[in-house]
Amino acid sequence: MTAKEKNSETPNEQKTVKKNEPSSAAKTCFVMMPIADMDGYDPGHFRRVYEYLIKPACVAAGYTAQRADFVAASNYIIIDILKKIIESDIVICDLSGRNPNVLYELGVRQAFNLPTVLIKDTITSRIFDIQGLRTTEYSHTLRIDEVQADISKITLALSETAAAPNDVNSMIQLLGTKPAQLPHKIEVSEDTSLILASLNDISSRISTLESGPKQIRGRTLSSPTAKGRRYSFNDELFSHGEELFVNGNSIGRLIDLESHGITVENNGSAETINFSDPLFPKITGVPF
Repeated sequence: MTAKEKNSETPNEQKTVKKNEPSSAAKTCFVMMPIADMDGYDPGHFRRVYEYLIKPACVAAGYTAQRADFVAASNYIIIDILKKIIESDIVICDLSGRNPNVLYELGVRQAFNLPTVLIKDTITSRIFDIQGLRTTEYSHTLRIDEVQADISKITLALSETAAAPNDVNSMIQLLGTKPAQLPHKIEVSEDTSLILASLNDISSRISTLESGPKQIRGRTLSSPTAKGRRYSFNDELFSHGEELFVNGNSIGRLIDLESHGITVENNGSAETINFSDPLFPKITGVPF
């Protein structure tokens, strides 16, 4: 297409091209939902729910969707997730499967009486404690002829919830109790700041010294060049040395990704988990 032809497009045509693209200034929507596979659902089911149902609904409503497994991995990942739960403009909570971690996160959000959209699939029964709150249902089959309708329903729920932020978002409001308040930030003195900076520097130097080649049962696994390396599998991005989990239980730290599987260090031993191992699809960097 020539520049002249491009400029000849009507404003409506130009707008249509970008209607499904989130604005750079889009508000944030944190998504609380099961991350790992659950009994009663096909492997990867909730990843598909997020990618093909929830994300498009967020984009259509003008939000950038974020999920727990995309929060930067660190030793304080739980803190990062809690901040997202409290600070995001709006939150979607998928109650499907009655995942206990999701219900805990919902409790945190509700304690502050912040705008929240509850959704669940059609095979999950309603939860008694929150049955008085509006819940949007979607088909668990994710059939193509039903997905678009479900996207529209979730988009509408997002828009209506955002338009009436003072509506009942938790039982806290029904009780007439004041919602929780975020604590004031603690300011430290200049001397304390210098001490903390020095401790961080010492910690960094120790980590550098310990990052040399490491022998585990006669096999060299970790090297300075591996530090900072990133690996991608199970639809997640992992860092070298990151702790891995299966059903909330630690299985060790990621050492290497090879053609047949991954190598994990656990209590001084090296273990290879092949891609064909039934355990492999359940591996995640999220500790729940």
